[in-house]
Amino acid sequence: MDVTSVVIRIGSGLGHAKPANVNILPALFEDEVKAVIELASFNEFNETHQTFLDQLMESVGIVLNTIAATMRTEGLLKQSQLLTQELQARQTELTRKQEELHATNEELQEKAQLLENEKKQVEAKNLEIEMARRALEEKAEQLALTSKYKSEFLANMSHELRTPLNSLLILSKLLADNAQGNLNDKQVEFARTINSAGSDLLSLINDILDLSKVESGTVTIEVGDMPMQNLKLHMERTFRQLAADKGLDFNVQFDGKLPETIRTDEKRLQQIVLNLLSNAFKFTSKGGVTLGVRCAEEGWSPSHPVLRNASRAIEISVKDTGIGIPQDKQKLIFEAFQQADGTTSRKYGGTGLGLSISREIARLLGGELQVRSKPGEGSTFTLYVPLEAQAATGSAAAGTPARYENTGAVVPTALATSFEVNDDRDELGDAPFVLIVEDDPTFASILLDAAHEAGLKGVVSTAGAGTLAMARKMQPSAITLDLGLADIDGFVLLDLLKHDPDTRHIPIHVISGAGGSGSVLRMGAFGVTEKPAERADLVTVFGALRDEAASEKPRRRRKRSDSAPPAARPIQELGGAKVLIVDDDIRNIFSLTSVLESYGVEVLHAERGKDGILILEQTPGVDVALIDIMMPEMDGYETMQQIRQRPQLASLPLIAVTAKAMKGDRQKCLDAGASGYIAKPVDVELLLALLRVWIARAREGASAQAAMAMPQQAAE
Repeated sequence: MDVTSVVIRIGSGLGHAKPANVNILPALFEDEVKAVIELASFNEFNETHQTFLDQLMESVGIVLNTIAATMRTEGLLKQSQLLTQELQARQTELTRKQEELHATNEELQEKAQLLENEKKQVEAKNLEIEMARRALEEKAEQLALTSKYKSEFLANMSHELRTPLNSLLILSKLLADNAQGNLNDKQVEFARTINSAGSDLLSLINDILDLSKVESGTVTIEVGDMPMQNLKLHMERTFRQLAADKGLDFNVQFDGKLPETIRTDEKRLQQIVLNLLSNAFKFTSKGGVTLGVRCAEEGWSPSHPVLRNASRAIEISVKDTGIGIPQDKQKLIFEAFQQADGTTSRKYGGTGLGLSISREIARLLGGELQVRSKPGEGSTFTLYVPLEAQAATGSAAAGTPARYENTGAVVPTALATSFEVNDDRDELGDAPFVLIVEDDPTFASILLDAAHEAGLKGVVSTAGAGTLAMARKMQPSAITLDLGLADIDGFVLLDLLKHDPDTRHIPIHVISGAGGSGSVLRMGAFGVTEKPAERADLVTVFGALRDEAASEKPRRRRKRSDSAPPAARPIQELGGAKVLIVDDDIRNIFSLTSVLESYGVEVLHAERGKDGILILEQTPGVDVALIDIMMPEMDGYETMQQIRQRPQLASLPLIAVTAKAMKGDRQKCLDAGASGYIAKPVDVELLLALLRVWIARAREGASAQAAMAMPQQAAE
């Protein structure tokens, strides 16, 4: 048995497989194996060799452990190789992913750079937008300021034009009246022509003022029931003769399906139609003009702020066969002071204000004005208005001219309450009726009910302005008058009514809480009832007015313009009154002096506010002072304030005279100390009424003070 076999057997006996490197073992354990063989051969062991055997076994264990370790190492090597391969595969995957991440990172960096660039561009755009916004705000402020300056300029120009016109109208009327009979017929005709031309100029000035009011947002509209038949008759009467004079056809076509009435401002609507017809006849030399009115369900702008919500509207068209308007001028003609032919050699005159004002008034009525035209074929102007007027609203800032393409501006519109009371104006017939002048709609309704109970129909006017014209036109059986009206002194209105030849015969019953019952009776009032009044008393008042109306001849009362009825009391006149005129325009002083002196008035005058105050301080017995508002150095406001600060002049009646008739001017004058207010050109009848009322008040006040002073003087 060789050493190798022994080792193998030993290993087998220990339960191990054949070592992989068995060939190296004989050399390592040759001596030990030989010793083992020798011991085995003799099969004799003694105790002395036991230690050696133990050592041998220990060595064999070490060898076996080494063999086992070697075998484990080979397994680990295989695992290591597998792990290495896996590691290499993962490393390859990681490298690939790293490359992908690198590419992604580069892409993200590019995108980040793009975003940064876009951010900078957005910031730059935002900066541009902010700068543009600021520029627009500045422009809007400039436009608002420009509009304000323009309105002020127009108002001031209106004043400057009205001032000389005031003298022209007053003096030409004095000449035309020829009270002294020293002018021949030709001279009287000259004076009437001058007065007529002056009236035309006043109309133009009013147009300019209308434009400034429209653009400044201070124009007002009065909404009421307008019978369509009224519009038809008015236009036929106005233009039928003009058409005949020019040899033109004039066709008026009102559709039979039209409503009997619509809710609108009759005066303003007629102003638009009159302007359109005037232009049509002006620019038409052959053919004719057609006024057509019908109900329409379309035709207006779909984006119109009011009509877009309407299912139908009133369509008023004015068609002519005149010169026509080029396409490029059709927008221009609606601008102020612009015409289709604006050259110095133009054939047709005018200022170019009519269409501009008409379009803006149409907007105020909630409507729209359009034009269609071809040169040489004529023009058609079409006005669409709602069946019930509504002011257009939008987003335009105050001061911005209102346009449909920029329905921005909310134009402030004061709707008069004149027709808020449902009265009987459309159902009068030949029945007796009373004109109720009362600015409180609630109390006006109470008065109307009382009139009905007394057997009278009633028409309500909640504003003093226009009452005289209404009374002239409608000829009521009687009038009830509130003295505390907001827009005019009720005493002045009473005086006007009792001095006008067409209304002085109408019995007027004053129903007011303003007091002064004695003075109104002296002014010619039929009776006085003070507020608050019982309903039974009001019914009694209207019954008395009914009986007074019935005492006249039945159906229409004869106008007694030559004298007042027996019931009227003597009317205060102006003879012996002393009036101071303070005005820097000598022409106004001359014209007003000429008028007042014809009524027996003594006139003093001053061209400066300071001079006027000095005259008042040094001249006793001045009954009233007329103060012009626009004067150099010290204007009318300051002049009146200075007068009111002097105790001896504090109660002197002061009447402000101004041509700057803009909204708020009347109240501004009253706040400065004025007793009354009148606009230029001066309405002579209104001026006389103001003087009569205020002189009478001043004299009554002076008499009362004198009566109070007499007992005191006697006691002293």
